[in-house]
Amino acid sequence: MDISKLDSNFQLKTSLSEPDIRWFDVKQDPFTVYGLYNYKEEPVFCRLPKAVADATSEGVAAIQYHTAGGRVRFKTNSRYIAIQASIPEIWLMPHMTIVGSSGFDLYRNERETSVFAGAFIPPGNKHSGFESIVRTDGEMHDYTLNFPLYAGVNSLYIGLEAGCELLEGDHYRNEKPVVYYGSSITQGGCASRPGNSYENFISRRFNCNYINLGFSGNGKAEKPIVDYMAGLDMSVFVCDYDHNAPDAEYLERTLARLYDTLREKQPELPIVFLSRPDFERELALNIPRRHVIYSQYMKACAAGDKNVYYIDGARLFAGDSSDTCTVDGCHPNDLGFYRMADVIGTVIGKLL
Repeated sequence: MDISKLDSNFQLKTSLSEPDIRWFDVKQDPFTVYGLYNYKEEPVFCRLPKAVADATSEGVAAIQYHTAGGRVRFKTNSRYIAIQASIPEIWLMPHMTIVGSSGFDLYRNERETSVFAGAFIPPGNKHSGFESIVRTDGEMHDYTLNFPLYAGVNSLYIGLEAGCELLEGDHYRNEKPVVYYGSSITQGGCASRPGNSYENFISRRFNCNYINLGFSGNGKAEKPIVDYMAGLDMSVFVCDYDHNAPDAEYLERTLARLYDTLREKQPELPIVFLSRPDFERELALNIPRRHVIYSQYMKACAAGDKNVYYIDGARLFAGDSSDTCTVDGCHPNDLGFYRMADVIGTVIGKLL
């Protein structure tokens, strides 16, 4: 049964019949793309230099083309904003919405906050791209358009009405990015739409730029990617790969190397260690893993490091109805990501 035939609210608004629409490539000025690597020069959108991704692992080489953390900023008074996205594959996953994995969402930036303005929802099939449109009030606003969390994007065009103004978007108040490294949770699984990843909650709360280096199943702190991250110009580094380390011994070995590499390159960089949020799920496995992360933090503190921080993952879902914070016992839903952002954001806000 096609529910859209019974309820018009489920019909996708993807028919672009506007006679005055004009298309603009987001790789061109006045648009600014944040969170993606060398976007004006790379043939498709990506998150790492290809040489780094290829040297890290086969998984990272593939997943680095997922556009988690990508954002476009611009200003316009167009009465509508449309997109035309070329996507190699629409990601259909049983535990994540299609707009979260493969769609875009739009925020209107107002002074020190951002308000959800609409979603661009792909069709429920594996077409190679889609068009969609969101209506606006026709006033001049600053906008942020969030890329998909799991799909790749080969090209992206924004459609605006002819004769409207199009200007450069506002810069972030904190322009030097926070860098998040980790697992599928870091990447954004399973937010209902891109703007509900925990990094995006934090970005809107503190008007801060960020880079998402979460690689689903493949955040394992291999030397090539650690060396690359240590060279990034960043404001804070958040280490969130507990879930992808095969065991506590591997976590202990790679976490120490990651910390030493970062500290050698950036002695004053704030480093935040996280343990996994679904701590209560498997205590026999999670207690020794948490001990590894906390011990690395304490070792750094004992050595005189005053810019290292630890967040106990058991705190991230804490509160009423904590059992409703995931879709499968592991991956956060929107409530889970909101609570993660509240705890992690409190630390990052102080550091910024």
